[in-house]
Amino acid sequence: MNAKVRIIIFVAAFCAMIAGCRNNSVVRVDQQARVATDIRIIELQKQLDTKWENPRAHYEIGQLYHAQGDYSKAEWHYNLALGFNPAYRDVQAAIVKLQLDKGDKSKADWIANSYMAQVVSTPEQILALGSAFEKQGLDGYAFKCYTDALRATPDSPAVNKALGYYYLQRSKKDQAKEYFIRSFQINPNQADVAGELGRLGVVVRIPQPPTQPKAPSTTRPQPPESTPPPPPK
Repeated sequence: MNAKVRIIIFVAAFCAMIAGCRNNSVVRVDQQARVATDIRIIELQKQLDTKWENPRAHYEIGQLYHAQGDYSKAEWHYNLALGFNPAYRDVQAAIVKLQLDKGDKSKADWIANSYMAQVVSTPEQILALGSAFEKQGLDGYAFKCYTDALRATPDSPAVNKALGYYYLQRSKKDQAKEYFIRSFQINPNQADVAGELGRLGVVVRIPQPPTQPKAPSTTRPQPPESTPPPPPK
């Protein structure tokens, strides 16, 4: 065997060894993640054994099964969580995400629209739903929540602020500035919005509360000391 052939064999063996090490590392990481997930599921099951009516635990265990691709168990726990708390926005968003992961976009759209219709006239609730969609990475549904809320309540400082942050997180500073300015015009007592506008190059001033006049003194004035009459001559 000449030197060139020996070099080729050595290089091939070395590459195979490196690839094997990498594959083993990936397998170990996957196994560790699976073990950690199984341990957490057992902990949550113990919580549910203590109190079955625990929507937070059902949601979290549903998320773990969802991540593992066990969609039937995930959906079962999501539905239980909603049964105990019908206004649980994080669960509603997770159910929409589950339908997308199952490949049923039409059902996901229908469910998302029904959730939005229930809360569209209540700014704090539809904003909570939009935030939940963002947590699931469902930006399109989140944006629809915010724009539907804006149409229903255009003078809501909270809705305009939410759109400002939506655009800011996506590095669309001009649009973010527009909604932050609108929110601040409606309610100038927002230190967080003022801070974001300052970072965007817009100088604003938060109105200071009026100075309260000093209360009048409650001390009763004392009469002046009487001067004794002069002695008789």
